Amino acid sequence: MNNWPTIADIRREYGNLSLDENIVIENPFDLFVLWFNEILTVEKSDPNAMVLSTVDEKGHPDSRVVLLKGFENETFIFYTNYESDKAHQLEKMPYAALNFYWPQMARQVRIRGRVEKTTAQQSDYYFATRPLESKLSAVASPQSQPVKNRQKLEEDYKRLELDYKSKSIIERPSYWGGYYLMPDQIEFWQGRDKRLHDRLKYYKKNDKWLYHRLAP
Repeated sequence: MNNWPTIADIRREYGNLSLDENIVIENPFDLFVLWFNEILTVEKSDPNAMVLSTVDEKGHPDSRVVLLKGFENETFIFYTNYESDKAHQLEKMPYAALNFYWPQMARQVRIRGRVEKTTAQQSDYYFATRPLESKLSAVASPQSQPVKNRQKLEEDYKRLELDYKSKSIIERPSYWGGYYLMPDQIEFWQGRDKRLHDRLKYYKKNDKWLYHRLAP
């Protein structure tokens, strides 16, 4: 296995970046913005990628990678098909977890909170900014539904491409839109050498953010 005899042998040191609670930022969103801006300078491939975890009505978990498309007013925003598995799960259980992992700086951010749909106006605004190909894919793809084969998807896309060729505006389909995640818990993890990692957990109490250090 390349330079490692077994999977169990794969390991590395994480460096000397630190997270000091004595000088930490009191609002976790300000710290997230700081970290995110720093990661943009070193991570060129999907720095806004995050794992979204949901549960179904039986309590069975699901995880998938989605893209963060905004953070504002103490919320994290993402978009998807409202007829997808994740959307059905969020309708039944409107709570979710996000996980960002940025290996270049050995950083991780874990977030938990309640989820609500964005307004139709906000979904319309974002949809209008998407490239044409992304808009057509949103219309053409019955996300999470069985399809005959890849050829069928390509044919549906080509047909839509011809149908919309003369149109200057492609309207957002009603089954596609955004979600806000409103966190009540955010944990920042900074990898350290010797596995003595830094972990700071923020949590809401009486509408105020508090935090404490966790053992690695």
